[in-house]
Amino acid sequence: MIKKNNKIQLKDLSLLELRDFFISIGEPKYRAEQLFNWLYNHIVFDGNEIKNFPKALREKINEECELKTLELVNRQTSSITNTQKFLFSTKDNKKIESVLIPDKDRNTLCISTQVGCPLDCKFCATGVMGFKRNLTSGEIVDQYLLTAKEIGKEKITNIVFMGMGEPLLNFENTIRAVEIFTHELTKGLSRKKITVSTAGIPHKIIELADRNLRIKLAFSLHSAFEDIRSKIMPINKKYSLKENLDALKYYAKKTKTRITFEYVMLKDINDRPDDIKALKKLCSQLPSKINVIPFNSIKHINPTGISAELDSTPYNKIKDFVEHLRKENLTVFIRDTQGDDIAAACGQLAIKHNS
Repeated sequence: MIKKNNKIQLKDLSLLELRDFFISIGEPKYRAEQLFNWLYNHIVFDGNEIKNFPKALREKINEECELKTLELVNRQTSSITNTQKFLFSTKDNKKIESVLIPDKDRNTLCISTQVGCPLDCKFCATGVMGFKRNLTSGEIVDQYLLTAKEIGKEKITNIVFMGMGEPLLNFENTIRAVEIFTHELTKGLSRKKITVSTAGIPHKIIELADRNLRIKLAFSLHSAFEDIRSKIMPINKKYSLKENLDALKYYAKKTKTRITFEYVMLKDINDRPDDIKALKKLCSQLPSKINVIPFNSIKHINPTGISAELDSTPYNKIKDFVEHLRKENLTVFIRDTQGDDIAAACGQLAIKHNS
């Protein structure tokens, strides 16, 4: 049983574990389904709100358990795109961020899986801030629940695990969160509306495929050349692009899904004609599409070294780059920058002081 401050964290428990919990306190196991419904459909954070529990059980839940893992500290809204950034605090006073991105027919919530990130990708503010700890499954799920509660009638239609951290380095908690989001008792999201993004942990990509969740997978590519990728993404020195491509092919075949390659445009680094040729060769190996992303400045965290030298490819050159890729019969989209005025755009999430 998972406890913090001597209280059981109910959102860190699966439905089967909730059944065991209720049996252990002398309650029928069907209470687990009832609680699951109140937590994830009615979005309650207080045992007293669970109306079909007897008073004594509500009091016991409040006394011995936690129904809320995070506190909302701040909410910012972009005056340009209406993108919203949510700052949350954990029970041990760590800070994390989530971003709600509006579009014509959907609202996508970008959620975090770690406090900071250990991978140190040079174009990412989160990597520069370093790594503190993994989030629990409850802390991952509560980003969704607290945001949904906060925005009211607006509906979150999609979730992307693209916030702070590398989801596959917090594998079990990420999987548990996905299983809650997609559970048949949860009136939430289909598997097709959930995307996990990874910088490339090949054995975990294979394990994710074997879990048969069939969620979408995005791969942070950013260069089709091993040496350049190693320069801007140190994880490539440990897990090569070739190893990851083998794992991605396995994932695409096993799950019958298309891989999304994420590609941040960096001036004079990955925007050359040779990069177009290399991308064509790479994408021909598996069903895929490319999301081209203008580099968003991370100067708000005062980076040093390579990170301080990076600049975005000019937008007109990005469009030319994309057109050349499309002429090669590749499926390519430009992910327009949203929320950079509140440091909420792709690669900008970071907390300067995180104890």
